[in-house]
Amino acid sequence: MSNSKLAQLDRRVVRATFARAAASYDAAAVLQREIADRLMERLEYIRITPARILDLGCGTGYVTHLLAKRYRHAQLLGLDLALAMAHAARRRNTPRWPFALGQQLGRCRFVIADAELLPLADHSMDLIVSSLTLQWCDPDRVFRECRRVLKPGGLFLFTTFGPDTLKELRTAWRAVDNRVHVHDFIDMHDLGDALVRARFADPVMDVEHLTLTYPEVNNLLRELKAIGAHNAAAARA
Repeated sequence: MSNSKLAQLDRRVVRATFARAAASYDAAAVLQREIADRLMERLEYIRITPARILDLGCGTGYVTHLLAKRYRHAQLLGLDLALAMAHAARRRNTPRWPFALGQQLGRCRFVIADAELLPLADHSMDLIVSSLTLQWCDPDRVFRECRRVLKPGGLFLFTTFGPDTLKELRTAWRAVDNRVHVHDFIDMHDLGDALVRARFADPVMDVEHLTLTYPEVNNLLRELKAIGAHNAAAARA
């Protein structure tokens, strides 16, 4: 499966909109932080001592920071498509007092690259964590790349949005016209099939439902723009 709806995203638009949102992202990313925190809680139940960790789609570096605190002796690499996001992540993860936090200094590096074509050597990572990046990519390509760069016995942990995401906004737009206004999201079962195709061993998937409410639609639209979640469909008007 190469999901046709997601394959039609304009990668240049994705990069540009997230670059513009780097300064406003943290103030608006309440849901994104909640999901990242829940993802990190899963690591409480997994016995792993990774030496090298990839934060795939690091954004402003929130997850990178949590990983650095949890795995204090690991080398971390944050990767993002947008240059401004990677700069923000580097600022977040650079200690202000290097002598007091000397053991963390220099452990985090950041690179600008596409999750669908990782500039990393085969079997070079022990752990890959990706929070809310997959919906902007072709999952088959990302999974193949993650499988390639993971060491044998390594772990890939990710979150993404399901097909019910923004369904109210999608339904409202359909009352106006049939153009593409809202992103489509892949079903969990299709993602599980893609993991199997990429030859991941024992994939485990689960769903959590989170509901956010807004007093009016403009509040939602402003939040989406603040985090860079614009309509990036190639077929957009």
